[in-house]
Amino acid sequence: MWRSGLRQRVKEMLMILPSCPFLPPSPSSSQHFAFTKKPLLGLANASLCSPGTMSTATNLDGIFKQKQVLRSKVRKSLKSMDPSLRSQEDDAIQSLVLEAPWFKSSQRLCAYITCSALREVDTSKLLSQILQNPTKDGSVENAKKLYVPRVEDKNSHMRMLNISSMDDLIANSMDILEPAPVDQHGNAREDVMQANDPVDLFLLPGLAFDKSGRRLGRGGGYYDTFLRKYQELAEERDWRQPLLVALSYSLQIIDDGAIPVTLNDVPVDVLVSPAGVIPISQAALNRMQI
Repeated sequence: MWRSGLRQRVKEMLMILPSCPFLPPSPSSSQHFAFTKKPLLGLANASLCSPGTMSTATNLDGIFKQKQVLRSKVRKSLKSMDPSLRSQEDDAIQSLVLEAPWFKSSQRLCAYITCSALREVDTSKLLSQILQNPTKDGSVENAKKLYVPRVEDKNSHMRMLNISSMDDLIANSMDILEPAPVDQHGNAREDVMQANDPVDLFLLPGLAFDKSGRRLGRGGGYYDTFLRKYQELAEERDWRQPLLVALSYSLQIIDDGAIPVTLNDVPVDVLVSPAGVIPISQAALNRMQI
C-alpha cells in the first residue's frame, strides 16, 4: 500500500515538473556554475535530483511558499521606494547599459516595456536608443532590431514580436503596453522564434535577484518558459546563446542563495544595478571584453 501511494505522489509531482524540481543545466548553465559563490540549489540542504527529494511534494510546496513570502516583501519595499530615488536609479541603470560594450555590439535584442504599476526599472531610454537607429548617412547597416513581449494567455504563453516604433504598442486588458499582432498594413509581426537570425541580448525584469544569477519573477512563469524555449532553439540551430541581462533597483538585490529555485527557473548572465554591472557567467565575462 505504501509503495502504491508513493508511486502516485511521484506521478503527481511529475505533472508539475517534467524532471528534477531543482535547478538543472541550461544550455549555458556550466558557465553559471563556474562563477557562482554558492551552488544553485532549490533548498539549502537539498541534493540535486536524488530519489529522496523526488519522493514527496513537500519541498516543492515549500519553495513556492518561500517565493510568495519573498515576493510580498519586495513588493512592499518597491511600493515605499522614494520617487526621486527611483528616478535616479532608473537613469543610472540605463546609462550603464547604454555604455556597455555588449549593448553597443548587439544587433538584435529582446526587451520588456516598462509598466509603472509593476514598479519595474525604466527602459524607455534604452528602447528609444534601439529604435532610433542612428546613422549619419541614413544607412541601416548598424541598425538594431527590437522584439518586445506580448502575452497570449494565462498559461505562461508569451511571444516576442518585432516593433519599429513605440507607436506599434497598444494597451492590453491589464493596461500594459504590448505589440499588436499585426502592423499598420495588416501584416503579421515577425515572431523572434521564427526569425532567421539569433538574438544577441535579452533585457529582463524581475522582482528580486542575487549576485549568483538567481532571478525571482512575479509568479506567472512567462519569462522562464520563454527563455528556456529560446535557449533550446538557439542550441538546435547552433547559435550563440543570447546574453541574459537583468535590470535591478538596489533594494531588489538580496543575499546569495535567498531565492529558492526550481527546474523552470533560468539564471541570468549579467545583473545591472545603480552600483554597476555584475558579470555572472563566463559568457558575460567574454562579452564584456568586446
